Amino acid sequence: MEIIRASVDVHAPARVVWDTMLARATYEQWTGAFHEGSTYEGGWDEGAEIRFVGPGEDGQTSGLVGTIVENRPTELVTIRYDGEIDRGVVTRESPIVGLRESYAFSETDGVTTLEVEVEVPDEWAPSMRQMWAEAVISLKQLAEAAPTPDSPAR
Repeated sequence: MEIIRASVDVHAPARVVWDTMLARATYEQWTGAFHEGSTYEGGWDEGAEIRFVGPGEDGQTSGLVGTIVENRPTELVTIRYDGEIDRGVVTRESPIVGLRESYAFSETDGVTTLEVEVEVPDEWAPSMRQMWAEAVISLKQLAEAAPTPDSPAR
């Protein structure tokens, strides 16, 4: 297992970064860095099951299934992975079972630092490192273009 870390400073309030990261419409945009067509099923509430899915090479659903183990709005989300989805079928026999992924948000003077930490199987590390580097830049661009609660739409 290897830990992948990615961080980015976003010129937007933590609430805007949080919403941009987790709202389905914008989630589907920034996660294109991992796989075009990525989305999620379920929700971000603590204790909820969430499935990160997209079309596999054969067009059938593939992805990961996890549980939200911590959710502190605008501060932290932690996911524990419980299995993989291959051709629509969940398997709990996977090298990712028990691994975690977290998103931490901290805001100072209107700038939010997003820190991502992901536990991955060693063989996934090189590609995940590159994809997360691209994903946080995409997320930053989306969040900085989003309207803030105190300003008109940009």
